Amino acid sequence: MNILAIDQGTSATKALLIGPGNEILGSGETPVRTRTVGADGVETDPEELFASVITAGHQALASAGAPAHAVGLANQGETVLAWDRSSGTPLTPAIVWQDRRSATVCQRLANQAGELTAITGLPLDPYFAAPKMTWLREHMTTEGVVTTTDTWLLHRLGAGYITDAATASRTMLLDLDAAGWSEVACKAFGVEPESLPAITDCAGFAGETTAFGGAPLPITGIAVDQQAALLAQRCLAAGDAKCTYGTGAFLLVTSGDRPARSASGLSASVAWRLGGHPVYCLDGQVYTAGSAVRWLCDIGVLGRPDELDAVGRTVPGSGGVIFVPALAGLGAPHWAPDARGLFTGLRLGTERGHLARAVAEGIAASVAVLVDAAVADIGVPLASLRVDGGLTRSALLMQAQADLLQLPVHISRTPDATALGIAALARLGAGDAASLAEAVGPAELEATLVPSITADLANERTVAFRSALELSVG
Repeated sequence: MNILAIDQGTSATKALLIGPGNEILGSGETPVRTRTVGADGVETDPEELFASVITAGHQALASAGAPAHAVGLANQGETVLAWDRSSGTPLTPAIVWQDRRSATVCQRLANQAGELTAITGLPLDPYFAAPKMTWLREHMTTEGVVTTTDTWLLHRLGAGYITDAATASRTMLLDLDAAGWSEVACKAFGVEPESLPAITDCAGFAGETTAFGGAPLPITGIAVDQQAALLAQRCLAAGDAKCTYGTGAFLLVTSGDRPARSASGLSASVAWRLGGHPVYCLDGQVYTAGSAVRWLCDIGVLGRPDELDAVGRTVPGSGGVIFVPALAGLGAPHWAPDARGLFTGLRLGTERGHLARAVAEGIAASVAVLVDAAVADIGVPLASLRVDGGLTRSALLMQAQADLLQLPVHISRTPDATALGIAALARLGAGDAASLAEAVGPAELEATLVPSITADLANERTVAFRSALELSVG
């Protein structure tokens, strides 16, 4: 069975046609444009999102020259829009997960933050969907329904009014223990529970689509992007961890079949739900990873993002320069939306190479801070870190990650782990695999990097980064 796996991301939609042995038969990719609005707003055109799904899917089928038999869709998770349920017409732009304008909503609900976190597993922060939903209602429209983008895309493709349990757990409206919409959380954010979509498993029949031509194709796999990548990395057991390096960097650690709560500032979510039985995870975010590299291009340090290593290697080290990648605030474990990115240690002799290295090391150090928080929560050290995403092509960044973690870093052979994970769910949902492990298949690694510096030097660099981090948080 061939699966058309679609990863609808922040900066692009990728589609892979994946064969019975998880081989990639064809691929397609269509860019997605976001636009900034003022200092804190990030929006995108919903119709462009939908068009990118259709275009990338057709590209993958055309390049493969083979048919699909089922479809899987991964989504951005925390991006929301208002739309008309009858026509499917968008009523607002899509408010992207990076958007910080709902910080005022979070400030207003600060006295309920502890209760909301206890119910949902998520800290009260503009990153999540519910504050954005409230802000959208107050500033854009009271018409239609407000949902995450997956529900709208699925509706436009021909599915029902649904969302999967993993995506629902990223809204801050889901009761993590009861696995249903929380009346308390909905009331706090002014959301009517009956206006929200039905919550489904991540694998199973969700409807049919004719959007890709030919006979109707069943949609049998749906999930939020990072959880799909966690699955593709075979992080099936408690304590398994992966990090995806894309626009942001996202660390997820599988925590088992009972909902965990983080005491270290991480989020607790549903990793996936199958047959009504959820598996949970802890996660943390570095909001600016690939976007920090693109920023280096915008200010002229790099000509293109893929020059990061070449420019960084013009110098032997960062020259004492430290970069905190808080260009869109800080997520876990700090939850400081007003934090700002910064360079420290600049001198007259600082060159472009020092800045490039500092950005790579700053991203790696930010992930290391998340790993420390996860280890504190689960009580055992990680054995390794599995990584995927476009930035894993940077050997400079990946080596810095292994050095600062003092752990082996296993680099996925494909940067498209999200698509492979959603394909596995779709294969399981279509009945083409007997188990989740069979659907995922063996992990394929491009390389494994091991630490190249001593633990003492890694600790020295981490301490210096944390000092700079405190300046950023202010």
